Amino acid sequence: MSKDRRYAFLNLLLSRAVIAFFVLISTLLCAQRAIAHHATGGKTPSNFFEGFLSGLAHPLLGLDHFAFVVAIGLLAVGQVRGAFIPAGFVSAALAGTGIHLLKLDLPASEIAIAGSVIVFGALLVTPNKPNWLILTALGAIAGLFHGYAYGEAIVGAGMTPLVAYLLGFTLIQYGVALVALLIGSAVSRKSATQPLSWQRFAGLVICSIGVVFLGNSILS
Repeated sequence: MSKDRRYAFLNLLLSRAVIAFFVLISTLLCAQRAIAHHATGGKTPSNFFEGFLSGLAHPLLGLDHFAFVVAIGLLAVGQVRGAFIPAGFVSAALAGTGIHLLKLDLPASEIAIAGSVIVFGALLVTPNKPNWLILTALGAIAGLFHGYAYGEAIVGAGMTPLVAYLLGFTLIQYGVALVALLIGSAVSRKSATQPLSWQRFAGLVICSIGVVFLGNSILS
């Protein structure tokens, strides 16, 4: 098989895989709406352990949040100060939670979250990435909306579970982003000569997740 035909075949497989993944995510999203984002069964955390566990779980059980954290970690691959990019996001997420707890409004937050997933997925697809300063700024803007959504799970909690919740979701998000950064860096070194970029596939998958959530947010 020639190089061009092999490349076309890989592109065909990629497109079909993304379509299949899109359908799968749509199905999972329907089921996910019945599950609370935090791990305390829908009730407000009442102690440090519950708050910390809820903080760890929320970004993992929320597929839109998880996809964004992975995307921002992958976008940090190859950047001069890559670790600063997810740091800007998680710092802004803390501020976003504070906005919610102060009963201030961030309009259309669910749409903004889904849009951020689409944008960062699209950035993974593009060959020329913005520099780390721009990515950090974009991540911080997105972080305000993601953090605002996180605040819903902790409204009415006392100071101890609140602090534990903030600590939990900050640690898990930054940890996941750093793992994505390390894995992405390792894969980049091994696949530098491959005609099909792994980042393109990851970006299309993440975009698919964002599109599903965007459609759900608009229709609900």
